[in-house]
Amino acid sequence: MDISVGDVRQAMTELGELRFGATPVDEAMHRIVQTTHAIFDVDGAGLMLVDADDQLRNAAVSDARFDHLEQLQITHHEGPCISAYEDKQLVCAEDLDEDARWPDFTAAALSKGIRAVLASPIPYNQQAIGVVGVVSEDRRPWSPEGELALLAFTDLAALLIASMLHAEKQSDLAAQLQGALDSRAVIEQAKGVLMREHGVSARAAFELLRAQARRERRRLAGVAADIVQNTHRAGTDVRT
Repeated sequence: MDISVGDVRQAMTELGELRFGATPVDEAMHRIVQTTHAIFDVDGAGLMLVDADDQLRNAAVSDARFDHLEQLQITHHEGPCISAYEDKQLVCAEDLDEDARWPDFTAAALSKGIRAVLASPIPYNQQAIGVVGVVSEDRRPWSPEGELALLAFTDLAALLIASMLHAEKQSDLAAQLQGALDSRAVIEQAKGVLMREHGVSARAAFELLRAQARRERRRLAGVAADIVQNTHRAGTDVRT
């Protein structure tokens, strides 16, 4: 199905009242996902939000195929939604069978009926806080109009989330997301420490951090906080 500018305009008009915060955020996210699924005519659409361990978790999904993405990407530590989230840019995979970017994830995804993915990061305060994406069981050349449509739905989701986080009355979801943002700040600092100490990339530093958390059976944010605190302590000891 080809997506036209008119299709996107009509969909955004129908979702227009969401911009004014009259609809509960959980319900609004599901409406965005259902509209995204319908306009793209795909096999699944979803919205993922980051948790305190910097993992993308499903917040609203339209189909079991998108539901699979959460566990597949957590298990294999890679995938198009993770790339979109970490790189803060739109990620297109029109045929995973011919895409070498996520080798471990791809084989498992194909076995679950996922062949094409389009994912867009949800921005918040110069960070990414989640991803809106669509999946197809068939090869799918994503058009420029489709990319723009997904960006429009992502921006609407970002507006809803930002409004929720800034509201005086904090919901459970807002508290969860604020905790995830606070944890991510510490995780990013710890990654910087490991990158300097070991001379590795940001991705490799994150894997070192995650491996330590697994060995010690601790939360990722707790391990990250210890690394940052130990580094500050060592710096203080050196100065004294």
